[in-house]
Amino acid sequence: MIDWKRKAGEGLLSGTLAGLFSAAVLLAAGKRENGSAVAPVNAESHWLWGDEALREDRPTLRHTLTGILTHRGSTVFWATLYALVRGRKAVKTVPEALIGGIATSVAAAAIDYTLVPKRLTPGFEHRLSKGAMVGVFAAIAGGVALGALLLRDRD
Repeated sequence: MIDWKRKAGEGLLSGTLAGLFSAAVLLAAGKRENGSAVAPVNAESHWLWGDEALREDRPTLRHTLTGILTHRGSTVFWATLYALVRGRKAVKTVPEALIGGIATSVAAAAIDYTLVPKRLTPGFEHRLSKGAMVGVFAAIAGGVALGALLLRDRD
């Protein structure tokens, strides 16, 4: 039987770490590649605000807040899904945690860019180079892995 409360907690911790790490990469890459740290974050709100979000360079409540919430929601979703797939099996080693984090991030990227409608893609692909996108997904993997490691010793 699935302990939903426990899995939600795992997803919340790992997803929050993944969201913070990847947001840092988004902001740094946005500043470097667009001259606007928030441009890729704003682009994440394109599912709601359409193409205008892909062009917005300034911080705005409409685009930036929606982008932040969207990003956080997606990283928590993927981390929770990883926790559910892993089941009762605890992560025991750093390599095992990294493999789980990488698998989660690769699955997220593959599904986001092949199966979901364009309106529901992350959006930051419109504002970042492929190299920066790899950095974002690597940061997601790192956050998921760190979260799993932090929770490995609980009862």
